[in-house]
Amino acid sequence: MHIPTIDTVIFDLGGVLVDWNPRYLYRKIFKDEAEMEWFLSQVCTPEWNAMQDAGRTIAEASGILLEAYPQYREQILAFYDRFEETFSGVIPGTAAILRQLAASGSYRLYALTNWSAETMPRAKKIFEEFHLFEGMVVSGEEKLVKPDPAIYQLLFERFGIQPPRSVYIDDSLPNVQAASQLGLHAIHFNGPEQLRAELEALLPMQFASAS
Repeated sequence: MHIPTIDTVIFDLGGVLVDWNPRYLYRKIFKDEAEMEWFLSQVCTPEWNAMQDAGRTIAEASGILLEAYPQYREQILAFYDRFEETFSGVIPGTAAILRQLAASGSYRLYALTNWSAETMPRAKKIFEEFHLFEGMVVSGEEKLVKPDPAIYQLLFERFGIQPPRSVYIDDSLPNVQAASQLGLHAIHFNGPEQLRAELEALLPMQFASAS
């Protein structure tokens, strides 16, 4: 059976290329770890944050919480006012792989991410690696979120991507499964060493030989 040559690599960002966790910020704000964990599970929750990834504005999102939890005003506003402090930085091994792929000149590089439209410009100022991508589809800008197949299709159509010739990398298993169902070579990210090994098995030898 003929396997098409892979010419495109698509990265998720948070949890794959950059290490994002609101605890990096809130450990500076809360003196008590238990109170911080309560706050992140009951106030600024993952579900609340995901709505901004889906296109809800920061002003609306913050307003909802400020009305419900006025005693936590400072902490709620910090989530986006101090957004840059929710990162530890890039994941070094993944950043090295991305740079190597870019330097080879052999692959088209794209990003597909669940991310707020309002914070993405700020992230691009922090992470120079984001500028290595030829294009990027941001959920908050499109008001579509992974694993909805529609956001993958949007990526394909916007950039002329052929799924059988493309690799997709994500740390979320549902997102990986959706990508696989759409014909992408999908890798469930569990760390840079595992990612490099799987890419070396898929990509032409110039990638492996340069590692």
